[in-house]
Amino acid sequence: MKKTILLIGTLDTKEAEYDYVRELITAKGHRVILVDGGVLSEPTITPNIYAGEVAIAGGSSITELRAQGNRGFAMNTMSEGVAKITKELYEEGKIHGVMGMGGSGGTALVTYAMHQLPVGFPKLVVSTVASGDVRPYVGDQDIVMMNSVVDIAGLNRISRQILGNAVGAICGMVEQIIPKVKDKPLIATTMFGVTTPCVETFRAEVEKNGYEVLVFHATGNGGQSMETLINDGYIVGVADISTTEWCDELVGGVMTAGPNRLDAAALKGVPQVVSCGALDMVNFGAMNTVPEVFSHREFYKHNSNVTLMRTTPEECAELGKIIAHKLNQAKGPTTMFLPLKGLSAIDQEDQPFYRPEADAALFNAIRKNVNKDIVHLIELNYHINDPEFALAMAHHLLNMLKSKQEKETS
Repeated sequence: MKKTILLIGTLDTKEAEYDYVRELITAKGHRVILVDGGVLSEPTITPNIYAGEVAIAGGSSITELRAQGNRGFAMNTMSEGVAKITKELYEEGKIHGVMGMGGSGGTALVTYAMHQLPVGFPKLVVSTVASGDVRPYVGDQDIVMMNSVVDIAGLNRISRQILGNAVGAICGMVEQIIPKVKDKPLIATTMFGVTTPCVETFRAEVEKNGYEVLVFHATGNGGQSMETLINDGYIVGVADISTTEWCDELVGGVMTAGPNRLDAAALKGVPQVVSCGALDMVNFGAMNTVPEVFSHREFYKHNSNVTLMRTTPEECAELGKIIAHKLNQAKGPTTMFLPLKGLSAIDQEDQPFYRPEADAALFNAIRKNVNKDIVHLIELNYHINDPEFALAMAHHLLNMLKSKQEKETS
């Protein structure tokens, strides 16, 4: 069945490459909507949506952008315009996949538009920056980034092959038929390596009761992705077992999910159970990447690329305060579970991060700051990875969901 692929690019600098890709997609039997997000000049090939239309959608005009000569402002304007057009085309059911290519600027333009689309919608970008840190471009989305290997500045033996492979990939994505299955309601949970036993026990128990559990690795992107899916209405219940990303946000580690972490479920009124998984650690890369300011701190080498730093009692107290205040904004049923015997696999007796005084500071801050008229507080004399702790969280969330369902049907 013929599909339509939205092709986004800057035709003022890469018209030959986009014309080549358009021809390949058409040869595969699919339609193309080519959008010109370039500013410098009019292309010699004909797009379906001209740069002038994009500039107007972004709140300016192509004449004004060229006259100003401010590249940063122009790219921001064109990004907004392309994003608006992309969202409209998707909502109208006119596109089935999106592709683009470029350097850092073109990649930013294309991926910004892709962020207007839901998870699962085919998205692919061929980029010169794909072999580096792609988090600023991918964020919480399922964007496929393909390394261009050579610069996207002319067609040659290498670039033709790379772009051809990319066309095969995006066409394969839009052609793929996902088998229909009976959907189960979705529950989201967060896991870190050191909280895996808790999450696995929780998941098994919840899935026995007719739910499907989405596990998000709490590495920054994972927490952001979960928050996005909650906001988008996919999730009926949350078990935020591993809130460790807040350690990195507070202290300066590499796996922060940003200051909005823990907002979505609270503000959407989604039933949630929350715990303190891995709040005993801040994450860095290899040991030689740890900032000098932390040289006096206590570390644990998780592997050659991950170094963990133990949170101090002062940091734990601040984390408890932050988490309590986040939960206090809840508009739906919310329960905080405290695992009094430890927060992670390495925070228990005879393990390197076992610091009862730091955990006590965390628990005391939560007790002090949580609004018990909004948040139910449950303290259990278990380690977070004890099966009894996981089952208690599972049964509590299941009861929350059952009560909500009964209220909605009564």
